Amino acid sequence: MEGARLGDHALSRGVRLEIYDEIDSTNDEAKRRAEAGDAGPLWIVAARQIKGRGRLGRSWSSMSGNLHASLLVSGFGPAALAPQLGFAAGLATIGALIEATGAVDRLALKWPNDVLLDGEKLAGILLEGVQPAGQGAPFGCVIGIGVNCVAAPADLPYPACDLSRLGGPAAGALFALLSDKMAEALALWAGGSGFAALRERWLGHAAGLGAEIEARLPRETVSGRFETIDADGRLIISTRSGRRAIEAGDIFLPALAAARPEPERGR
Repeated sequence: MEGARLGDHALSRGVRLEIYDEIDSTNDEAKRRAEAGDAGPLWIVAARQIKGRGRLGRSWSSMSGNLHASLLVSGFGPAALAPQLGFAAGLATIGALIEATGAVDRLALKWPNDVLLDGEKLAGILLEGVQPAGQGAPFGCVIGIGVNCVAAPADLPYPACDLSRLGGPAAGALFALLSDKMAEALALWAGGSGFAALRERWLGHAAGLGAEIEARLPRETVSGRFETIDADGRLIISTRSGRRAIEAGDIFLPALAAARPEPERGR
């Protein structure tokens, strides 16, 4: 990834970086490093992934010029805290994008782990737990972040976009900002003790907060008003029959879908 480097704040916190031209998956490489005894914090970035993936085992498009990065962290506490890292990563990603583009009113966070631009998917986050090698080694987590910097796939069941709409930045420049924002978000989170503050900042960027949403679950669809996220990071929906806490699911935001312009034809 041309120009990729760590930001000064990340460097000051002992974060390391490895860069690859091509790799199977940055998440997989970070997991391999953990299994070999590396406790992190370590970023793995690549210009191209051959087997990139997203949530629920879905394929993640890994076009050259886009940002593909994974951070290995460990020693933050019990495995039950790991899902909170997705909110730290989301806050860091949108923070880097806002600093790079100034498009604060066009960028939003979609629960649990997406970043939207104009209501379309711009970035995704994938968390994977890992047990580093060694007796008594602390639980670890790999935080994978993908950003469509130059191109977005067209064959998706949802609208996606890329940063060319905002005129950049390039993946390498964006990564330097991201590495600093991630270090700041992890310091705020502080192994879970700062999740309340992190949660409030995340909600400040939340797409669809206060609006009607749908949570599409394996056996049902829950519809209602997006009320908040709770202290465990669950999505709280106010329905006609009461409040529902959603731990995982595909979220549909009707208001955003209705507001999006029709795509141009004949191009």
